[in-house]
Amino acid sequence: MKVALYPGCLMPTEQYGYEISLKKVLPMLSVEVVDLEGFSCCGEPLKSISQMMTLTLSARNIAICEKEGLDILIPCPMCHLAFSEAKRILDKDEAMKERVNGKLSGEDLEYKGTSKIFHILDLVHDVIGLDAVKEKVISPLSELNFATHYGCHIHRPSELGRPVDSENPQMMERILDVLGAKAEDYAEKLDCCGAPLLPVHPETSLTKTGQKLKAIQDQGFSGMALSCPWCHKMYDSKQKKAGETVGAKLKVPVLYLTQLMGLAFGVDKDELGIELNLSPVDMIIGGEVQT
Repeated sequence: MKVALYPGCLMPTEQYGYEISLKKVLPMLSVEVVDLEGFSCCGEPLKSISQMMTLTLSARNIAICEKEGLDILIPCPMCHLAFSEAKRILDKDEAMKERVNGKLSGEDLEYKGTSKIFHILDLVHDVIGLDAVKEKVISPLSELNFATHYGCHIHRPSELGRPVDSENPQMMERILDVLGAKAEDYAEKLDCCGAPLLPVHPETSLTKTGQKLKAIQDQGFSGMALSCPWCHKMYDSKQKKAGETVGAKLKVPVLYLTQLMGLAFGVDKDELGIELNLSPVDMIIGGEVQT
């Protein structure tokens, strides 16, 4: 299988560990990750200003992949939401598709609706399959219990056909299970990380971050597993500040699911970008999981 990687804005500018780890583990699962030139912002941050701009930017990025005949891997849930909404609109509204393609024609691009859109979760869970993942495990993540965090945009709004269930997402739990780890449910599982509020209400944003991290810590989880660069930014790099905001000393290891997959596959931690994580990952990257 071959997929075009749409990195979004955050992953190639600060969340390098996500890109490093997925580019390491996916080829081990017979998925070739292709980098294409010419991508722009997905347009989602502009939706409140111009929905047409958001639609056109997403369609443009999809058209770049379609020109190469490739399906698209979109690791950022926010970008995935923008692309999914654009695809839903343009595949049903021929007049709007013609209007958008008129804007794209100057770059010799055309949205056709032929490329499939994947997030890392449905790509691994539904396409690659749990059996294929389990076959690669040589260093099980035994005796570890992770609190999963999905990120709001990957399961809402459900009417857009999000990759995971909006009420009871379980994809990450099943993947972690075949990696040898536990992933117990907890009351705060669907709570937002606070990232959307960071530019306008930073204290409120960090309070949301700190409250969830404190709940995870108090419940005795080994760490947090996630697959969203915005959420990782909040729980990992903002953890110390979030702890100060809620008056708690937080020590919660936060890792990308793809980093945990790599560890279970026997990949050296230095090849997974784990040294770039700012949370105390050394608390669990040792013993059984050290390679």
